[in-house]
Amino acid sequence: MSYVAPMKLTLQLRLLPDAAQRGLLLTTLEHFNAAASFAAKIGFEAHVFSQASIHQRCYRTLRDRFGLSAQMAVRAIGKAVEVFHRDKTRCPVFRPHGAMTYDERLMSFKGMAHVSLLTLEGRQIVPLVFGEYQRERFDRIKGQCDLIYRKGMFFLYASIDLPPKPPVEVSEFLGVDLGIANLAVDSDGRQYSGAPVEKVRQRQHRLRQRLQRVGTKGARKKLKRLSGREARFRRHENHCISKALVVTCKDTGRGLALENLQGIRARTRFHKAQRARISGWAFRQLRTFLEYKAALVGVPVDVVDPRNTSRTCSRCGHCEPANRKSQAAFVCRHCAASLHADVNAARNIRARAACKPALELARAVAFPSPPASRAAIGHGRCAPSVWRYAEPRLHARFAGAPPAARRLLCRWDDGGQGQPAFTRGRAQALPDSQAVRL
Repeated sequence: MSYVAPMKLTLQLRLLPDAAQRGLLLTTLEHFNAAASFAAKIGFEAHVFSQASIHQRCYRTLRDRFGLSAQMAVRAIGKAVEVFHRDKTRCPVFRPHGAMTYDERLMSFKGMAHVSLLTLEGRQIVPLVFGEYQRERFDRIKGQCDLIYRKGMFFLYASIDLPPKPPVEVSEFLGVDLGIANLAVDSDGRQYSGAPVEKVRQRQHRLRQRLQRVGTKGARKKLKRLSGREARFRRHENHCISKALVVTCKDTGRGLALENLQGIRARTRFHKAQRARISGWAFRQLRTFLEYKAALVGVPVDVVDPRNTSRTCSRCGHCEPANRKSQAAFVCRHCAASLHADVNAARNIRARAACKPALELARAVAFPSPPASRAAIGHGRCAPSVWRYAEPRLHARFAGAPPAARRLLCRWDDGGQGQPAFTRGRAQALPDSQAVRL
């Protein structure tokens, strides 16, 4: 029996307080965050960082000095303790209108239209509004919520647990290459252009420059209104792209193969004119959207090493930097195959995801000697020069792999990096008795 952990999502519910309730909520936020900063200062000066230790030192002071209820004082101390869990070398100071945690003792929902919130002056029944997406999942709200004040509006952020569907068994993958000119390109040839995002980025950049140059009070107000607009548009585009890709995988019964781009900004150099565009590249956000949307519908996601996917021919496996003629053009110097560079990379990612189970199974059935070397291989510290795979079930299990994957020779040749080399440029032509031919 397998257990699938529930997935946590956050629902945004907007509050519509009247003028009196608005003032009470703002006052409560200010007192709560001032109390949290005071509790953090007490704990930091005493070099104690646990809930119980700080509670013992300042609970009564928080009640008397800031006018908080018992549970509000406990939650203010908890906010400081959460920051200390991440960093104990700095004393945090919270913004006056920062988030405030409301648990079951401080709030309760009155149906789907109102919520009761505890303030410094007692309970307030505040109206709620939300969309159809939140309405379908409203009954799953349990536990605490966060009261957020942003741009003159109040929101409740509620966490819910959704049971994801167990991943289905798939024999094929849809490879996805992430980029800047094209935010995503799949192995079927569909391209999701980044031109709209770049157009909005440039327009917002010019507008900010002009307003900052003016420097008047009206210009500063306009800048404040514009803040976050580019990020919201980028997030919307990533949601649309991720939804389209997951729907394609679900309808065709395939898994989703992505590339691991972690650390790409640190290991890659860019021209000065490219830095603004690169710094706004939200590839991690798109990957996060893909992963959680795929988990909700049971589509398996596999993340592979992107090394040399843009230089390797997806048809013959030849790897050479000169294969990539330009950003969009790929022409193999070995077999003269010509196709879009991002489509070629997406097909290489698909092939690596198809080969990945073969490598894992081959490592499991291989028998290097002495046994101590097996543990070293598992941690990527060394690699045997000869692998004996002689395992017939590999042929049957992966006979349905893509043609490019069947032509690759799987061999553990990490070069000290702990990563498998799938490309023909690095793999060595081993005899059939020593290699797995898919």
